[in-house]
Amino acid sequence: MGVKDRDRFSTATRLRLLGEQTAARVYRSQTKRQARRSRLTGRAALLALVVCTMVVALAYPMRQYVSQRAEIAEQQRQQEQARKRVEQLRDLKARWQDDSYAEQQIRRRLHYVMPGETGYVVVDPGAAKQSRADLRAAHRPWYANVWDGVDKSDASDQ
Repeated sequence: MGVKDRDRFSTATRLRLLGEQTAARVYRSQTKRQARRSRLTGRAALLALVVCTMVVALAYPMRQYVSQRAEIAEQQRQQEQARKRVEQLRDLKARWQDDSYAEQQIRRRLHYVMPGETGYVVVDPGAAKQSRADLRAAHRPWYANVWDGVDKSDASDQ
């Protein structure tokens, strides 16, 4: 037996081989463990499931909340418009309480004149043509004129 055979079976050689094999096994188990850790674990999957469930459970109430807030904002805007309209109407009512304003409006709208004044009416040429068209209405029966008036008012509503 040579020196090689004796080294091969010596205690030191065997211990060294055993250490190398053990180190290789530990290295392999560590790389396997690291590979397993990089995968999705059960805890992570459960956490993802809980988070997804919470998102789905809160989606509808959040949508309702946002839509209700938008509706509230719209109602507040309408309330502010109504408040402004009420103020305008109060101002108009206060103006009509004044006799001079009422007199001014009556004179302007109804073409009233005070005693001693001369009233003038300026006729628009387009209005004169329209009044001539109305003269044709005088030659028709009265009920035809009534129905034409109804038709004109109906057409103006549309």
